[in-house]
Amino acid sequence: MEKRKYGNTDMQVSVLGFGGSEIGSGISQSEVDQLLHSALDAGLNIIDTAECYGDSEELIGNALADRRDDYYLFSKCGHAAGFEAPDWDRNMLEQSIDRSLRRLQTDHLDMIHLHSCSEEVLRRGEVIEVLQRAKQQGKTRYIGYSGDSADALYAIETGVFDSLETSVNIADQEAISLTIPGARERGMGIVAKRPIANAAWTREQVEPQDYAFVYWNRLRDLNYTFLQDKDVQNSIKQALRFTLSIPGVDTMIVGTTKPNRWSENAALIADGVLSQEEFDHIRQRWFATAESEWVGQI
Repeated sequence: MEKRKYGNTDMQVSVLGFGGSEIGSGISQSEVDQLLHSALDAGLNIIDTAECYGDSEELIGNALADRRDDYYLFSKCGHAAGFEAPDWDRNMLEQSIDRSLRRLQTDHLDMIHLHSCSEEVLRRGEVIEVLQRAKQQGKTRYIGYSGDSADALYAIETGVFDSLETSVNIADQEAISLTIPGARERGMGIVAKRPIANAAWTREQVEPQDYAFVYWNRLRDLNYTFLQDKDVQNSIKQALRFTLSIPGVDTMIVGTTKPNRWSENAALIADGVLSQEEFDHIRQRWFATAESEWVGQI
């Protein structure tokens, strides 16, 4: 699998990574073991999770503690999941990072991201200080910001972060112009989250409360011709390759509970980036259709 240098870090990351949100509930340890080992065996070397993804951290730790040298481990912090404290509290954040290390059965993370932290909280400085101290103490090698739109733009402009994790895909392109260029100029590594827009176009109906509803609605308006392909795998291939083609993107995290998905996705991106003509066609359709409120989705 293709690997790319992750910003100014020492990491060479696979262009596909594992997103740990979907394993947070309702999946057994044996299923997670099979899923994650198959991911690593397929060439993935990025595991991305968060403190608020249910049992995700613990399941990952149980599955992969004995293969710690085979992958880069990213997690996120900020939400007081399981703590009697407000989100972004300084003491809670420190305890949350320590808990993540215990759950993941490791003495260090490769990256810890602030998890969709607002500009207002960032400006107070305390959350940044907690991450910087964790880095100094060896609990994480690098620190980053996970989020979108104006909040992400401010995070980038602080100049303190090594990484940006942001939503970007065929239905979510604000970051391509707003945040990714500045992040790259500062040497930040870039993770694309939600790289296939939750495959929202493959569903006949999506309820307004559903996580994929915003993308489903946008894609009806964007009406890309390749989404009409009766072979869903072809449209997913085009969507994945679009995200892979965005200048500055180093890796894309995909969540799944299906072990064979990794080899399937690896095959889908085997042709590499889109041609300039294909890429420009998708971008031009976005410019012609996107409304002002089509901002990055958390």
